[in-house]
Amino acid sequence: MTLRVLAFAVPAFALSWWLAAYLIGRDPGRPALRWASAGLTAYGVGVAAWTVDPGGRTAQILICLPALAWAGSVVALLPLPPAERRPIDVGALVLGVSFQLLVIALPGAGKLVGLTPLGGALFLLWRGRAQVVPRRLPLALTLMALLYAAAMTALLVPLDAGGPVPALAASGVDLLVFGYLIAVAHAVTGGERLRPDLRRSLAAAAAVLVLVGLPATLTLYVVPADAVVTCLQFVPVGVAAAAAGLTGRMSRLLDRVALAGDVRLRHDRAALFLNADALLRRRERRTLAELGEPEFLRLTRRALADFNDLNRLSRSPLTGLPVVARRIAGRGDDQPRARARELRAVLRESVSALRPTGPFGTTEDWRYYNTLQFCGVLGLDPYARRQRLDGLSREARMAVDWFRRNVPEDTMRQWHREAAMIVAGHLWSEALSDDRSRHAASNPS
Repeated sequence: MTLRVLAFAVPAFALSWWLAAYLIGRDPGRPALRWASAGLTAYGVGVAAWTVDPGGRTAQILICLPALAWAGSVVALLPLPPAERRPIDVGALVLGVSFQLLVIALPGAGKLVGLTPLGGALFLLWRGRAQVVPRRLPLALTLMALLYAAAMTALLVPLDAGGPVPALAASGVDLLVFGYLIAVAHAVTGGERLRPDLRRSLAAAAAVLVLVGLPATLTLYVVPADAVVTCLQFVPVGVAAAAAGLTGRMSRLLDRVALAGDVRLRHDRAALFLNADALLRRRERRTLAELGEPEFLRLTRRALADFNDLNRLSRSPLTGLPVVARRIAGRGDDQPRARARELRAVLRESVSALRPTGPFGTTEDWRYYNTLQFCGVLGLDPYARRQRLDGLSREARMAVDWFRRNVPEDTMRQWHREAAMIVAGHLWSEALSDDRSRHAASNPS
């Protein structure tokens, strides 16, 4: 095995697994991040398989998988209303499985058919580009997709392109840039910072390359070619790279194991870890003028969707609202999670303000309050197969039964979006009024 091949294979494997772990570690609940992570993982395994069996059928299939995962990630980014989201998600899944079977069945250049779903997903992204953030994301993803398609063509079509290593390296760079773009999209959508957290994780990945990747490369170069030895050398590289991408989560996991008998200490340390993560990813506080009404409305709608996830709320720019600052002033606990709890209280009060007067009802006037209160604030899922109603109030039981019997799930999600915009509008008006009052107080003339 030549040093040239190993000098590419080990770093490519390590970096792809590191970025895959980093993306899934940022927020495992986001489908776009999960799909991107799956694509990078498949590429890393494909590189290892290519090192063991250059040009083998298994390696070719694995190298083609990222295109399908890329398509899934792009579909997850589409700004779709609930009525359109479900059929497109189902259709994308069916098409993805179908094209994956074609990739497995077709030989050589025929596997390029796996690029078709990616083209379709990008077409849908361009169609809804007016609502995509950041605005240049469709263009950037399309350019990287074209470069990736060219690299895959050079790899699978019998051309004199300098061997498979340049094509594999080019496709790897494309996938790393794609993963970065997905991380940027996730950060911008959530109003978070990316660079400090990414730089910290990248420094850990660089240490892994030097301390683990370099010895593995030299071992593979010195030891005669053997499939078992080659695979075993990739294992510690993959584990170390994944640990570098999951630094914060690995620390909390170690605490769960080592401090299993001290629940209070474990919980205190977990809160410190989560505050530290939030500080890395929380944007500097901006004025309402800098934020703008459209961005404020979008962030409020997202905060309502994440109402029961304190970790996500702690990274929201809305924790810098004046009303949150007033609530937390003088407590001596101006930490991200404390601000997130106050933001949640503000959102809860705004939702309660939507409640019509009188006893609980299910008329047209009640639909927005019922949707946000029971499906958002209380986190109930009326459409779950195994619905647990133990400990719920009579109103909550009635609401769950009403949703399940009379309101389709897509309709409920649409009501949730509309109600969230109403709450966001009220909060924007209040924040704007507070801002004007503070300016008037500071400039009495």
